[in-house]
Amino acid sequence: MKIVLATHNAHKVTELQGILKRGLGNHELIGYDGPEPVEDGDTFEANALIKARAAFAHTGLPALADDSGICVDALGGAPGIHSARYAGTRDDADNVDLVLRNLAEQHATSIPQRVAQFVCVAAFVWDGGEAVERGVWPGRILDSRVGVAGFGYDPIFKPDDAAVSAAELTADQKNALSHRTQAFGAILPAVRAALG
Repeated sequence: MKIVLATHNAHKVTELQGILKRGLGNHELIGYDGPEPVEDGDTFEANALIKARAAFAHTGLPALADDSGICVDALGGAPGIHSARYAGTRDDADNVDLVLRNLAEQHATSIPQRVAQFVCVAAFVWDGGEAVERGVWPGRILDSRVGVAGFGYDPIFKPDDAAVSAAELTADQKNALSHRTQAFGAILPAVRAALG
């Protein structure tokens, strides 16, 4: 059985394949090449379902999607659901720069002021229904970039359960801890039950 991963983000496809490969047995995880839906939901849950529903409708295959982002306490939870396009360019470096600039303007220099969390909501849509699960990875925003692995906000995120930034973790280390791992780990029982 093929399951479509409803994303055009190559980094995310690779990460999800690493997270899900052991939990799905012989099911094949494939990338999605269909049209991108308009993500106009006002929550991570709504946007994850929009993507999974669109991929299922386009391919006819069971579809897994996620919506994820970083929520910074001192910025009122921003970037939140707008994480991928926070700076208006969809460029990771621009997004990171804007978070750091906004924190500097807030004078958020202490650790409590830099509290943040990565949030991921996984959605699964198949011909028999829908399921949604949430994962949260708490940490804080660093003063500057550290590390070169990962993508997105990883270089400025120091997880509470790691001694280094998310961009200094190996793929296996990140996959053992991350918000995406939590969300997709939680949704796996629904996927297995639906697909047999």
